[in-house]
Amino acid sequence: MKLKGEVALVTGGGAGLGRAIVDRYVAEGARVAVLDKSAAGLEEIRKRHGDAVVGIEGDVRSLDSHREAVARCVETFGKLDCLIGNAGVWDYLTQLADIPDNGISEAFDEMFAINVKGYILAAKAALPALYKSKGSAIFTVSNAGFYPGGGGVLYTAGKHAVIGLVKQLAHEWGPRIRVNGIAPGGILGSDLRGLKTLGLQDQTIATMPLADMLGPVLPTGRVATAEEYAGAYVFFATRADTVPLTGSVLNFDGGMGVRGLFEASLGAQLDKHFA
Repeated sequence: MKLKGEVALVTGGGAGLGRAIVDRYVAEGARVAVLDKSAAGLEEIRKRHGDAVVGIEGDVRSLDSHREAVARCVETFGKLDCLIGNAGVWDYLTQLADIPDNGISEAFDEMFAINVKGYILAAKAALPALYKSKGSAIFTVSNAGFYPGGGGVLYTAGKHAVIGLVKQLAHEWGPRIRVNGIAPGGILGSDLRGLKTLGLQDQTIATMPLADMLGPVLPTGRVATAEEYAGAYVFFATRADTVPLTGSVLNFDGGMGVRGLFEASLGAQLDKHFA
């Protein structure tokens, strides 16, 4: 049990990758606080893990929600060793040309408020507790933090921003607190939802044929499940084996960066707008 005695806080832990991280952390001996907007998801986790978890219903766009989560975590478990910023939304590959002029600002604000500001607020709220425990923070990035094609312009820009956040916080918080990122690729069984401002809030990535879309072009030959991704979050949270590890982002995406080019350009799609 690699995380025995450790305490973590996971945002967006009510479903998908977040839930897989919670499940794996509990299996590794950790106790976990979960901040999520879904009361049903939090209840499901409580039923699965009992007193090993505490759920806090809230909005990652609110500093008060994060502060409540940290306070409940410390009150229940006595400390906080690791923050996992994981809550996020997707834009379902929506290209800039397809976003209405009057919707760009609102869609940008929603994407960055959840995927970037949500992480910054989590870090701000958790900082005192992490300083006290000499802990660490882990932020979920994406293959879109490195390469195009993993989202539209809003999602890709946001995930690139998260990489900057990881590096800057590692610079500001060292040597007391380690800060790293993990960049998964496609995830089978993910419940990642879309932007409300683009009318995508009821879509889930689990309905997409990811195995057929990505499996044939990945060097690994297959798309990983949420459970298979969770092990990296265990390693990054361990203390003894990760002493030199800070300011790093793990490409954990099935080898997308070495798959080669299979599509020259998306520019031809502009013809439907301007030709």
